[in-house]
Amino acid sequence: MYLVSLQLKTTQDFNYNLEYLISLINKEKENSFILAPELVLTGYSYNNMQDASLFTNIAIEKLLKLSINKTIAITMITKKKDKYLNTFYLFHNNKIVHTQSKNKLFVLNDERKFFTKGKKKDIKIFEINNLKIAVLICFELRFIDLWKQIQGADIILIPAMWGKKRAKHLSILSKSLAVLNQCFVVVSDSANDDMAKNSAIISPFGETYKNNKKEIISQNINLKEIKLMRRYMNTGIK
Repeated sequence: MYLVSLQLKTTQDFNYNLEYLISLINKEKENSFILAPELVLTGYSYNNMQDASLFTNIAIEKLLKLSINKTIAITMITKKKDKYLNTFYLFHNNKIVHTQSKNKLFVLNDERKFFTKGKKKDIKIFEINNLKIAVLICFELRFIDLWKQIQGADIILIPAMWGKKRAKHLSILSKSLAVLNQCFVVVSDSANDDMAKNSAIISPFGETYKNNKKEIISQNINLKEIKLMRRYMNTGIK
């Protein structure tokens, strides 16, 4: 399986962000599994939430078409009635396979003033082609109860806009999650100047593939590593 973590900057130009993202997706091989940073198309857009949520509809249409031979994972601003949410989408085979909205809103950047939290129960394992996948959106990585909620996943995706001051925390927590859950973890963090970067693909053995100077971190993985690790170090995960 071919995993791709994107490590991109987000500008204030929504259209530019989308077209650049599309250009990178088009360069990847068929059947790639691609994760983009949290809110990569619009940023938090606290002063422009309505336009950001409308732009999500444009992005969905284009990303659906791109997903005919690739799997694309991304978070975008959505609006439900008069409330805004930070919503994860997974596109696969021209379909939206899974959505969930961020439940744990970050305390230090006023996220809770502008966004409504999603439902905790939506943070769960879902399947694509018998592959168990789960998602923690940025700040959610810090909550051990959510780790337990997705125990048994084969691949855990972490789209993030994780700050530079806490860069070590992102590395430590994501690697710990991979080792504890004996699974692959894919981290895709923003490359903006105040962000941690630290995007990575981490194996069940804790091997980490990362490069903070690159926009694309990719790795061919062997899914058999998951069963091998769980058999070698049996902690009850199936």
